[in-house]
Amino acid sequence: MKLKGSRDNPLLRRRYRAERRFRTICGGAILLAVAFLVAFFADILNQGLPAFYYTEVKAQITYSQDTVELPPLAVSDKLRPVVSRGVLRVIPQEVEKNPDLLGTTVERWVPAKSDIDQFRKGHTNKLDDDVVQTVHELEQSGRLRTAFNTPFFTNGDSKLPEMAGIWSAAVGSIYLLVLTFLFAFPIGVMTAVYLEEFAPDNRLTQTIEVNINNLAAVPSILFGLLGLAVFINFFGVPRSSALVGGLTIGLMTLPIIIISSRAALRAVPDPIRLGALAMGATRWQVVRDHVLPLSLPGILTGTIIGLAQAIGETAPLIIVGLIAYIPDAPTSITQAATVLPAQVFTWASMPERAYVEKTAAGIVVLLVVLLSMNAAAVLLRRRFERRW
Repeated sequence: MKLKGSRDNPLLRRRYRAERRFRTICGGAILLAVAFLVAFFADILNQGLPAFYYTEVKAQITYSQDTVELPPLAVSDKLRPVVSRGVLRVIPQEVEKNPDLLGTTVERWVPAKSDIDQFRKGHTNKLDDDVVQTVHELEQSGRLRTAFNTPFFTNGDSKLPEMAGIWSAAVGSIYLLVLTFLFAFPIGVMTAVYLEEFAPDNRLTQTIEVNINNLAAVPSILFGLLGLAVFINFFGVPRSSALVGGLTIGLMTLPIIIISSRAALRAVPDPIRLGALAMGATRWQVVRDHVLPLSLPGILTGTIIGLAQAIGETAPLIIVGLIAYIPDAPTSITQAATVLPAQVFTWASMPERAYVEKTAAGIVVLLVVLLSMNAAAVLLRRRFERRW
């Protein structure tokens, strides 16, 4: 509200002009940030959405002793430049699992080579004329189609772009999140409870609190070096396993959980503690029956945000070896594994054009997971938060 006579007061006019300039600059900064965010998402979606669809060819697969010994003979000469080599490589395994296939010919839709897929998407023209003619003939006869890329979600990594998927990385990420939660959550919450409710206010406690706050700002790659030195070199945890990855990321997430848990505990009003003590409850009963239940939504919110940050980490996992080539999903926490960010990092270094859209599609999946976890944290906070 302007004061009377402000139009004639040069000092007030300068203040109002400065305020308008500041508000304009702030609004411009917000619009610029939103523009960059929109451009980022638009570029990622533009590159990544084509990866969710791929080219299939309807081929006759012949199972015989000759095709088992030499899989390319399983399809006709005309289709060999079109059908993915990944389909032919599994013929011996299919016959081994089901010997009744020998002597039969099966017609089914199978993935086409990545060059064919990229050609049909308009991303490349590097095909021989006879292959281009074959593609057009197959399209006209209805033996070539665009389908939803189910193998992207059900296959593990592969050297063939059309066969590469995120399944093994997704399983490794689930292992990593579960292990991180099991390691960091109980230790973080118990540490927060002790520091907030029981620890005396002395120099040692203050030093611990300062170090915890400093650890939350340490570059993540240093936690990778710590995990390499402690868990792999000292304790002998298997390298490249989900176990060493979960323990390493757990160390990185621990300060975040401690800080957020202490903030949630501190938000519980003191009259609740005093009332319970006045009724004869012990300090532990006060914490267990009153403080922890009331602060649990805030603790879980901070934990989910910490886990969302953990699932997007790559640098510490590279140090402990979770960037290996993993075609099959791990079946235990001690087997070699990889995670979604590391899988995206690996695909980004591949020279084939098809891996560009695979990389963007992996980023889309990772963003969906991260946004979902952050949305869950927000909903949890709004649903159970109490205002005192």
